[in-house]
Amino acid sequence: ALEQLDPAVRAALEQAIERVRAASAVQVPPPTTTTLAPGALVHQRWQPVRRVGVYVPGGKAVYPSSVVMNVVPAQAAGVKQIALASPPQRGEDGRVHPVILAAAKLLGVTEVYAMGGAGAIGAFAYGAASLGLDPVDVVTGPGNNFVAAAKRAVAGRVGTDSEAGATEILIVADDTADPRLVAADLISQAEHDEQASAVLVTTSMGLADAVQAEIGGLAAQTLHAARIEVALTGPQSAIVLVDDLDAAVDFSNAYAPEHLELHLADPAAHRFVHAGAVFVGPYSPVSLGDYLAGSNHVLPTGGQARYAAGLSASTFLRPQQVIEYDRDALAEVSDAIVALATAEVLPAHGEAVRARFTA
Repeated sequence: ALEQLDPAVRAALEQAIERVRAASAVQVPPPTTTTLAPGALVHQRWQPVRRVGVYVPGGKAVYPSSVVMNVVPAQAAGVKQIALASPPQRGEDGRVHPVILAAAKLLGVTEVYAMGGAGAIGAFAYGAASLGLDPVDVVTGPGNNFVAAAKRAVAGRVGTDSEAGATEILIVADDTADPRLVAADLISQAEHDEQASAVLVTTSMGLADAVQAEIGGLAAQTLHAARIEVALTGPQSAIVLVDDLDAAVDFSNAYAPEHLELHLADPAAHRFVHAGAVFVGPYSPVSLGDYLAGSNHVLPTGGQARYAAGLSASTFLRPQQVIEYDRDALAEVSDAIVALATAEVLPAHGEAVRARFTA
């Protein structure tokens, strides 16, 4: 598959790998040691999970970029075993799409399964002996609402990233924004899926009207015009007029979009705290983040950006504390340990400490 890959696509994938690898490398925290007293040490180290299952969707489109976005951070974290699943393709005799296979080859991933949707998530979580698939420790990757529901169902048995469901874009813009660019960016995300959400929040009625007019012309020219029309006319998409920037900030933070674009004279990006990723200015479109910004495009949807983050090396790392006290350091706190153990009516806790200082 790699030998047959379009050279331009291969070069683009290699560039994306390089950029995401550079951004992921700095996400791995160094080990630390805290000295609480002489001889009283608490170390913190970061352990990679052993085995990861990466899901790469492939229903309405093919996403080699998702191979990069999932595999590279796992490799940066030090994960040793990575399995990949992507839906079988009718035109490929039930095999994984060759572009997905080529991307996996570029990254050295050799364990690849032709399976998709919720079933793939379940197979990762519980294993599939008939396929020789061992269970994984963490499942990551974007997908539709069924994939998101499956992740929710297996959470607890395995770790998961955020439930990256149908894509979302929220654009906050004022009258300085270029309506053609705003319309193009709304359309770019609407072409993912009929359930995609595309929302413009603006203080300018003039901009709202201009964007609406631009959408009509631009959408009709695209390959997926019918899909885009369904997404943009659905209840999940809208143009919202607000009185001022404060109201726009409040709306955005309550919505907590997957992608937030700011087309503002004064972006004030620090005020927009709830978003999977923030794209500032007319030259930072979501499409850049989808492919070559170096950031990750696997992001929380459905309001989860209020408490969840996008995929990164830290998704695959477990902070682990190592406690190391010597005799004098333990003796210094032994009376306090006994006092707390007595208060909690757990006398054996205190005796376990006393035993170290009695013959």
